[in-house]
Amino acid sequence: FLWRAGFIVMALVFIFLFIDFVIDDGGGVIFTVLMSWFFALAMAPAVERLSKHMKRGLATLIVMVSVGLFLAAFFAAFGALLVDQLIEIVESIPGLAAQGLTWFNQTFGQSYTAEELLAQINLDQDALRRIAADAAKGIFGFAVSLIGGVFGLFTFALIAFYLSADGPRLRRYLATMLPQQSQSVFLNVWDITAEKTGRYVAARAILAAVNSFFSGIVFAVIGLPYWLPLALWTGIVAQFVPTIGTYISIILPVIVGLLSGNPWLGVIVLVYALIYQQIENLTIEPRISAKAVDVHPAYGFVAVLLGASLFGVAGALLAVPVGAMALALFQIYVKRHELIEDSDDESDRPTPTSSP
Repeated sequence: FLWRAGFIVMALVFIFLFIDFVIDDGGGVIFTVLMSWFFALAMAPAVERLSKHMKRGLATLIVMVSVGLFLAAFFAAFGALLVDQLIEIVESIPGLAAQGLTWFNQTFGQSYTAEELLAQINLDQDALRRIAADAAKGIFGFAVSLIGGVFGLFTFALIAFYLSADGPRLRRYLATMLPQQSQSVFLNVWDITAEKTGRYVAARAILAAVNSFFSGIVFAVIGLPYWLPLALWTGIVAQFVPTIGTYISIILPVIVGLLSGNPWLGVIVLVYALIYQQIENLTIEPRISAKAVDVHPAYGFVAVLLGASLFGVAGALLAVPVGAMALALFQIYVKRHELIEDSDDESDRPTPTSSP
């Protein structure tokens, strides 16, 4: 018995160390596969409809290429906007600094010059050269990271393609590896996850389209520069970035409006965003989200916080569909009992007796 217990303990320790080794060295690959699987589930509704008229692999390829072209067009338009705004901000810095220095000298009766201020904070020519060299190193590091990100994106897309194209066959194959009493549980988990993920993405896409449509109309009417990419940015970021997406999405249009020739455009954009957000929260989103995932807002908020703390941005993006899947499985497999309610009727309460 002691020898057998010792071998069991050693086997458990070995299994634990092996799992820890796999997670440490291959955690990135495992997480990429998991994200690819959820992306394949998100594409499933569109792929299922197209696969009725063509092979599933071709349907998957068409959906992925369509998503890629849309993202490429969006980032191209947004990239042009970002570059122009950065150039405008950089070009305006010397003028703003000169205006601020002039105001300071006139207000406080001083006669400082830009060269004197730079000398006081030790910003001479050598210091500026060092800053430029550090910036060049940072740009080189960003380029290397960008190349790695492109490779990671290619890996993600390849895995997602195979998981989507061979999804039904993979589902059946994995189910046959389990005992019959466990197959129904596995199939339910797979189907519920696919349903919740697909509905969640579809609901977010509809809300993003509605938001972008009305934002585009308002931005075009008031004459906001780059109104089309800003409208797309507002709708997509507000719906697909959990919790804080609403606030992030409107910052950029407000800044563009404030930096334009008419600063009142930024104020109008901010007022519009506040009004539209209230209308969406009270009318549009409850109806669409309730049909999509049927998750209470408080539960979704906590799920987003937990997912972000565990897995970062990707965890926050997947928190709501995963939480909805867990809640659905909990409702299916957890036995519920009738609630014993306390009666508040006066007739059920004992009648107090008066003491002599």
